[in-house]
Amino acid sequence: MTTVRKWPVIGFVLAIIWLFVRGISYEPMRFVATMLVGLPVGLAIAYLTRDLYGESIDLWATLSGMPAAIRYLGRFLWELLTANIDVAYRVLAPSLPIDPDVVAVPLRVESDGAITTIANSITLTPGTLTMEYDDATNTLFVHAITGNNDVEGVLAPIRAWEDLALVIFDEEADPADPAPEWPPNGGDDDGE
Repeated sequence: MTTVRKWPVIGFVLAIIWLFVRGISYEPMRFVATMLVGLPVGLAIAYLTRDLYGESIDLWATLSGMPAAIRYLGRFLWELLTANIDVAYRVLAPSLPIDPDVVAVPLRVESDGAITTIANSITLTPGTLTMEYDDATNTLFVHAITGNNDVEGVLAPIRAWEDLALVIFDEEADPADPAPEWPPNGGDDDGE
């Protein structure tokens, strides 16, 4: 396990973000000049805010999760595109059935970062909205415009995101593990 101080890594990431904000130039001198401005500013900001996050980072675990993070982003962008087209089609063709419902999504991920990432991905995707998170059952409640007609269609992208989040956030569960059943403990979903 290779642990390094976190603030220099965050400072470097901030410098890379600065490159994208300024616009990456293909001229070597402009690229170097932009990095020479971004790196000291990014390192200074990271150093001054180092008390807001952990002291060290496992560099190998972080780097090994990058391919999954890139796949997560790709899946999210695909779902975003297809959901936008679907919702636009439903708006333009009002006869298309819309049967909204709230779908319970029990999760395998347990870290706050993973749960928040999945919940935000759901909310950013048109046609779905994360309404609530139940900490006791580790369940998200998602409002979907086609929830009654297509529960599996609502769950499929969420499960794909969760499989990748298990790797990205180095969770104990494995993507091959089955999803938890709802309702928990064999009760009905009305809490009775």
